Amino acid sequence: MAEHSPKKVVLITGASAGIGKAIVTKMLQEGWTVYGAARRLNQMEDLKQAGAKTLFIDVTDEASMAKAVDAILEAEGRLDALVNNAGYGSYGALEDVPVDEARRQFEVNVFGLMRLTQLVLPTMRAARSGTIINISSMGGRIWMPIGGWYHATKHALEVLSDALRMEVEPFGVNVVVVQPGAIESEWSGISADNLEASSKNSVYRFFTEPMARILRGYTSAAKPSVIADAVATALRVKKPRRRYRAPFDAKLYVRLHWLFPDSVWEMILKSRIRSTDKQVKTGKQEVHG
Repeated sequence: MAEHSPKKVVLITGASAGIGKAIVTKMLQEGWTVYGAARRLNQMEDLKQAGAKTLFIDVTDEASMAKAVDAILEAEGRLDALVNNAGYGSYGALEDVPVDEARRQFEVNVFGLMRLTQLVLPTMRAARSGTIINISSMGGRIWMPIGGWYHATKHALEVLSDALRMEVEPFGVNVVVVQPGAIESEWSGISADNLEASSKNSVYRFFTEPMARILRGYTSAAKPSVIADAVATALRVKKPRRRYRAPFDAKLYVRLHWLFPDSVWEMILKSRIRSTDKQVKTGKQEVHG
């Protein structure tokens, strides 16, 4: 049996780019033993050089998740935190997006995430300590046209996180949701690719074309480090907050959605999509919420 690691141990999924890579880097600076997991191992060589340990995980493949968790426990004898960061955005009008693609997005963003959570919980419960951090989105609290399937996955994640928090609290396990706003990453480009693929002949092009331009025009979004800082803050304290939002646009849009009735929210979205698309076209892009 492995001896317990003197350092706290964290597993971070989706670690090959963007937010996940920033979280790995931050937690190494915090002095943790860090396992970065992703499908693209070759894109984590820099993390290995920095001191992280890397693992292959495909959140749609249970065998890879079980193997990774077993490997960590065998090597370290403990697992103090799980950061569920793997996920992607699939945009398109609800009529246009194939149901198979919608299922895949739920498989990655919800079912795979929750299965990995199930796999680590017995160890955390036995230790009567641990923290699970689910990287959601401000899209888990708000919604937009052309993003219905993506928002649905994040809304589901919010509800599951809340239910899980109450279930595992008696065992000393924390559940935290982090809600990023607009962040520099490859996420927006992948989302734009999916949107264009699903809407080539769409009758909803009056929405899909501006949204694709907006996604590709994310040039002034916040650095992924702001989310890494929020994760580190949650992992430093014994009783973290239920939710952390960053950067400012996430706080702003969630508050506006809470304040205004649906009719006003729809007016805000229509105006914002028109104005931001115009700014992207003219090269004067602002962060779009």
